[in-house]
Amino acid sequence: MTLTVNVHEAKTHFSRLLEQAHAGQEIILAKAGKPYARLMPLSPRETSRQPGRLNARLSDAFFDPLPEDELTAWEDGQ
Repeated sequence: MTLTVNVHEAKTHFSRLLEQAHAGQEIILAKAGKPYARLMPLSPRETSRQPGRLNARLSDAFFDPLPEDELTAWEDGQ
């Protein structure tokens, strides 16, 4: 069920509305009776971060020196 709340009431009861959104309720914030924004719970993170998982995807060629003609072009600004 979606709850619609005017901005004035939302400012007055913001903490309560946050708790309701955290519990899973979607809240529509209205300005002059017209929908303006949506307050809803964040979706849980689907994957956890794993440092170093791209190491196998990076090529050693990335760190090789540039060929002389490319290096000259970069240095000369051409």
